[in-house]
Amino acid sequence: MESDALFSLGEPAGAPSAPAGSLGVDGFTAVGEDSPLPVRMRPRSIDELVGQDHLLAPGAPLRQLVSATAPMSVILWGPPGSGKTTIAHLVARATDRRFVAMSALTAGVKDVRAVIETARRQRRSGGPQTVLFIDEVHRFSKTQQDSLLAAVEDRTVTLLAATTENPYFSVISPLLSRCVLLTLQPLDDAAVRGLLRRAVADERGLGGALTLETEAEDHLVRLAAGDVRKALTALEAAAASATALGAGRIDLATAEQAVDVAAVRYDRAGDAHYDVTSAFIKSMRGSDVDAALHWLARMLVAGEDARFIARRLVIFASEDVGMADPTALGVATATAHAVEYVGLPEVQLNLAQAVIHLATAPKSNSATTAIGAAVADVRAGRGGPVPRGLRDAHYAGAKGLGHGTGYRYPHDDQRGVVTQQYAPDDLVGADYYRPTPHGAERAVATRLPLLRRIVRGLPAPAPPAEVPAPPATGGAVGDGRRQTETGGDDAARESGSDAAGEGQQ
Repeated sequence: MESDALFSLGEPAGAPSAPAGSLGVDGFTAVGEDSPLPVRMRPRSIDELVGQDHLLAPGAPLRQLVSATAPMSVILWGPPGSGKTTIAHLVARATDRRFVAMSALTAGVKDVRAVIETARRQRRSGGPQTVLFIDEVHRFSKTQQDSLLAAVEDRTVTLLAATTENPYFSVISPLLSRCVLLTLQPLDDAAVRGLLRRAVADERGLGGALTLETEAEDHLVRLAAGDVRKALTALEAAAASATALGAGRIDLATAEQAVDVAAVRYDRAGDAHYDVTSAFIKSMRGSDVDAALHWLARMLVAGEDARFIARRLVIFASEDVGMADPTALGVATATAHAVEYVGLPEVQLNLAQAVIHLATAPKSNSATTAIGAAVADVRAGRGGPVPRGLRDAHYAGAKGLGHGTGYRYPHDDQRGVVTQQYAPDDLVGADYYRPTPHGAERAVATRLPLLRRIVRGLPAPAPPAEVPAPPATGGAVGDGRRQTETGGDDAARESGSDAAGEGQQ
């Protein structure tokens, strides 16, 4: 069970400790002198909590939960180190309610039903109300979560559940609807810094035996990334190193030895996974190559499967770059092959190259919108039989059915394209693909109208009406001026087109 940390800046020192491994009055393992520093520094009342100010106002659900002024079931959702288990400790110690703690990692339906049955018997006999704390509730299966519904509904138990995953994805809707959802946030740097200083001075912490230098403190705050447990664990490790060296202070070098990897808010199976992936894709789509590389690094450091990243790049190459840079798909596909052929850590170089290519490439979603429109028509029932000339004529009897009759072979025409109906009758003239003027697709946008005109047998557009020339005032000079003005307009239009294309890349 995790040891979350909503910690106190003003907790009284000198609290008595219990033997290691024994149970405290709240049903959790009692705090001893050899308990981890984050456990020793846990607050004893809600007024001593630091962080989560949005949940600590008078009358707020969190205060009602701790004081038992209103019997409500609650789901605590927040990242590691934000205070979920600490709140459970406060609930367990604040009232005379019977408190039962279990972890979804080890408990099953049988354990849950046993707690509920005992709570029901005690309730009938006038005994205390039961609070059931379930840590990591997102790891319960649907069946296990279903087993809680009736007891939560009739308040046989008051459920207190903790999860690091988005409950809208990981908790079944019937259970979620029976609970109040409280969202906890990572502590900010100021709160983490204050708690580090408190731990250095407090008798339950280092008791002032060592001093923490500013640079070392900054290092611990930065690497904790809002996870107080990580900050205090690193402080404890650094203090042990300093004590072993006979030093009276914790300097930057000692702190760096204690922890050298920042806490990364990422879970390959959780909500942060989807958020980081979304930011990664949107940064490439927005052509912010530096942000895209950051999110790539975030995924790599967190241990994301490189094959997953490569698959996203292959999809992005067609979804968002497409015909504006047809080489993008080749780059992404080659990167996917490199992931299988090379592997980590070296393949991060190939991934970075692909991300740079895709982020800086001109963008076009024409392939995405084209197939989307075509699929929509098919699902709507538009279409019809395959035109007779396009049907397979290679098997015996096909010609007798008229298959292939009238088909024109495009390569017989010197242009390589002929007038012929390829679409079913219902969709003749439907334009799905709409090229953009970005990158390499600009040339396709110029060629496509001519191809459609020939294939559909449409007449060439009428040439624009000639504008009478103004009276010549200087003979050849006047003609030359008109040519220059026309050329300048054409150049301006071409320049404007280029600028528009580049501006939207």
